[in-house]
Amino acid sequence: MTKIAVAVLDANGLDAQISPHFGRCPYFALVEIAGQEVSAMEMVANPHYPNHEPGQVPAFIHNLGAQVMLAGGMGGRAVAFFKQYGIEPATGAAGTVRASLSRYLGGDLQGAAPCRESVEHGHA
Repeated sequence: MTKIAVAVLDANGLDAQISPHFGRCPYFALVEIAGQEVSAMEMVANPHYPNHEPGQVPAFIHNLGAQVMLAGGMGGRAVAFFKQYGIEPATGAAGTVRASLSRYLGGDLQGAAPCRESVEHGHA
């Protein structure tokens, strides 16, 4: 079983909208995957929303037991923190949790690059 955290803007389950930036999302969808199917899911409030210090959110996601973090974007330091925790970060998620999980499970959503905003502000 794989546990996937997804950065979202609302608490609408599989229909929740993906957050463009993981650290400033109000919620995380925490999804357990068995094979290619959702076996369990819960919505978790982001205790570091709207402001967070570097490393706080990756540590929180690690404590939730997630092995994968899906988000629209994240900074380079966040990518490094997730990797230190053994969590696979994947950026480029968009639309809903359902659509992004489908893309991830199908192999179309992989890898993480620092978001443009992070690079422009020297956080890469």
